[in-house]
Amino acid sequence: MTPALFAYRLATRLATPLLGFALNARASKGKEDILRLNERFAQRLPPRRPGPLVWLHGASVGESRVLLELGRRLIIARPGVMLLFTSQTLTSARLMGKEISESAVHVMAPVDTPMAARRFIQHWRPDLCIFAEGEIWPNLILEAEKAGARRALVNARMTDRSAEGWARVKGLFRTLIGRFDVILAADPETGARLERLLGRAVRVTGNLKSAQPPPDANPVDLARISATFVNGRRCFVAASTHPDEEELFLDATDRFTDSALIIVPRHPERGDEIADLLKSRRLPFARRSKGDVPSPRDRVLLADTMGEMGLWLRLANVVYLGGGHAADVGGHNPLEPVRLRKPVLTGPSVFNFASMMADLEARGLVRTVIDSGDLAAGLADPPTVSEAAVAALEADADAPMNATLDALLPLIPKPLLDTSGPGR
Repeated sequence: MTPALFAYRLATRLATPLLGFALNARASKGKEDILRLNERFAQRLPPRRPGPLVWLHGASVGESRVLLELGRRLIIARPGVMLLFTSQTLTSARLMGKEISESAVHVMAPVDTPMAARRFIQHWRPDLCIFAEGEIWPNLILEAEKAGARRALVNARMTDRSAEGWARVKGLFRTLIGRFDVILAADPETGARLERLLGRAVRVTGNLKSAQPPPDANPVDLARISATFVNGRRCFVAASTHPDEEELFLDATDRFTDSALIIVPRHPERGDEIADLLKSRRLPFARRSKGDVPSPRDRVLLADTMGEMGLWLRLANVVYLGGGHAADVGGHNPLEPVRLRKPVLTGPSVFNFASMMADLEARGLVRTVIDSGDLAAGLADPPTVSEAAVAALEADADAPMNATLDALLPLIPKPLLDTSGPGR
């Protein structure tokens, strides 16, 4: 055990008595579900079914969506396998609650203390542990290894800043990740950073987000809101926004007085904050979470709900994608609006999707905007979405998912009553 790992395990063990107070404080602010705090300590968990179990862990909404699609395809290839999903945020928990299949279970991710990690692994006894993107939790990884579970890091993404931090504790990184059975990078830059840290080759399979289908929309809501709110106006949607990005969007749209605006915050719990901003600007608005019925008299629809992005994107003439003007966020997945044939504008700080954004910009499907003036110009004259460019993009969409499945399936035991037949 490296000195850094020993220090981490000691620190998390000593911090255990304080975590209950910290999580209760977070629950009081609406950042944790008070009724699910037991799951955070791996206590009073749902029962485990007999047979093979695959555990899929992602931190938030983006990773959870990727894992839902990966899990769906794993079940097709290995019917009878139990899927366990974990995540850390309330928004991702709500998403999972709506979208997981009956053969799967979602619980809140346990805190990474030695005892909670041990209880979690001993209860679920996973055959394969799949960690998405940058989720590296030392105690959980160690306990999984001790229990004999296979381990995979999929859709791995690592920024320069993260790589520099891990380089200072390279021995710890190699102890935790170097013995993973499968490591799959989402882009060449991450692959190169992982190779430098691990001292061995890493396979680049591509970004799994390319395989996600566009989100659905309720056709009744789509027709109703199109008639009652959009009402023939041009519609600009600010999707997955963070603090300060709503102001930038409102500054940019100030000149488009005859347009309908939809603001979809990345975190719906910011609804009150954004409502105050709209009031301060004296903009008439309807608020989705309050059940307001928007009308043509409303300038803005504040869509502070979960699971309706497909609805808002379908109403859009142009999409401003948040995360690119927010500090330390690094952008968000642009493929959902692109695959719905919507022009996309986003900020310059998209380090989490650098390769993808560069590719989409080269195809003419995304444009980078620097400030509110630049955004206003982009809204007035957005990128022209070429059907041929989208079709070419979609032709390659499944390649990362297929490569990931090829790497993972040999690690999953087949159920005793396997009806999948030969191959997948």
